[in-house]
Amino acid sequence: MAAPTHIALELLNKAHPAETASAIFTEKVLHKPLHLRPTSPDPNSQDARAHRRLQRLRKEQKARRRQRPRPLSAKEKRITGIYEIPKKSQIYEIYVPLYRMWLEYVWEILGMGKGKSNWITPQGAGAMIASADFHGAKLIVVRSKCVSLVGLKGIVVRDTKFTFQIIAKGNKLKSTSKSPVLAEQEAESIVAIPKNYTIFRFQIPQPDAVANIPNAEAKEDISDEAMGANALIFEIHGSSFEHRAIDRATKKFKQRPMPEL
Repeated sequence: MAAPTHIALELLNKAHPAETASAIFTEKVLHKPLHLRPTSPDPNSQDARAHRRLQRLRKEQKARRRQRPRPLSAKEKRITGIYEIPKKSQIYEIYVPLYRMWLEYVWEILGMGKGKSNWITPQGAGAMIASADFHGAKLIVVRSKCVSLVGLKGIVVRDTKFTFQIIAKGNKLKSTSKSPVLAEQEAESIVAIPKNYTIFRFQIPQPDAVANIPNAEAKEDISDEAMGANALIFEIHGSSFEHRAIDRATKKFKQRPMPEL
């Protein structure tokens, strides 16, 4: 019995001459290498794969450690009240040491103090005051488009971009509300004074005058009479101060007319 002919050879014989079909069959079918996948994995390849996976995980962990936390949005800050001062902390006496600390800060930037010249010129002090931080300063409103704010005096507890938030002595704040209910609610809270169209005044006493006050380290306020006649008086235009305290440190101010006031 003759051996059966391969089906591939039969098909090649129909398309090509016998010699050509035999050569193609021998080269393409009989001598074609057959690659078989091993039944068990190569241990070397598995170790390399595990090593690459471990390196990738370590790189991801390192990248997560380098990532900075996402800052809070304005809405999240309002909801959490992160910058709100608690009601129990809205007491004037709490911020008197902050005012004394601010005096030492402004004496330092103006070059005033023991063993230093206390002679201050507007040209030299103007740039320093314009870029200073006013957290803790004692301000008084001398001019404003809102006449109900004139005469309001207190210590700055927050210096925002568009407002000075102050607390008055005795925690009694001048309310701008006409409703007696709202006025009673605002009497024991911190008031925000808009900087726009408002002129503020503050005094800087001489260091020697403050040193002569009894109990200078205690939580006692410094009155205007105790500052003496040699106290430096400054006025700032709030419309030119509509910047955050951190932004004013590097900003150059230009003199501009303010016909609104």
